[in-house]
Amino acid sequence: MRETKLSEIISSLNLKMICGEENIGCVVSGGYVSDLLSDVMANAKKGNIWVTLQTHPNIVAVAVLKEISGVIIPGGRKPEPETIKKAEQEKIPIMTTELSGFEIVGRLYGILNK
Repeated sequence: MRETKLSEIISSLNLKMICGEENIGCVVSGGYVSDLLSDVMANAKKGNIWVTLQTHPNIVAVAVLKEISGVIIPGGRKPEPETIKKAEQEKIPIMTTELSGFEIVGRLYGILNK
């Protein structure tokens, strides 16, 4: 895995920034995909970008705990207003995409493994 700036991933994947713009210069060192918060807490690594269908505020708490570089919500789903508010307070980048989880993970893998 090569380290990549979050801004490069956002641009390459045409992600929509919901919040956390002040941290788009952070480094992404890998990725993690799961919708189970306990799985992410047990296995995600600092600097990972996390792909999840979850949209509730608890994703922000997990992202902070694991020092996640950003959260991508695929499939056209939108984070809940309380999630956005909490992410803004914690400066956690949250992005959305219309692409399916399968497609966004494949493209993300390609970027991080150039």
